Amino acid sequence: MTISVIEQAKIQAQVLVPLVKALQAELGEARANALVRKALRDLYRRFGEEFWKAKNESDLGKAVSSAFRTYARDDALAYDVIEQTADAFAFDVTRCAYAEFYKALGEPELGFLLICTADFATAEGFGPDIRLTRTQTIMQGADHCDFRYRRDGGGSQ
Repeated sequence: MTISVIEQAKIQAQVLVPLVKALQAELGEARANALVRKALRDLYRRFGEEFWKAKNESDLGKAVSSAFRTYARDDALAYDVIEQTADAFAFDVTRCAYAEFYKALGEPELGFLLICTADFATAEGFGPDIRLTRTQTIMQGADHCDFRYRRDGGGSQ
């Protein structure tokens, strides 16, 4: 049995939250957060690259939809698909257990740092022609997260 992504995030938070708080106390919040973002960006970009290669799917909508179902497993996310095509996948997350968890810890800003910033790095791993835009997150107090994945140039690879 595999552990869902939400359960992995909860387990990781037991170590990462105190570690990041200690780094912030020692280095200052801005410097510590930049260091954490850099380390996680490299890690999550590799995850994106590995996923994209393993999926071997040129249809962006199908590939990202499949990836997102993994993050939504165990009722971790509720979301509405806005658009799904070969060159786009757009959706709004309307409920996020990741945000609920970090808010319950009293650490939504660390939740954003450790969870939400991974989305852009993962998308980078999908390839140089894939772009993610997101203007708001539940983790930062919005009523929904607006994910918009698009392939530049509009043509399938």
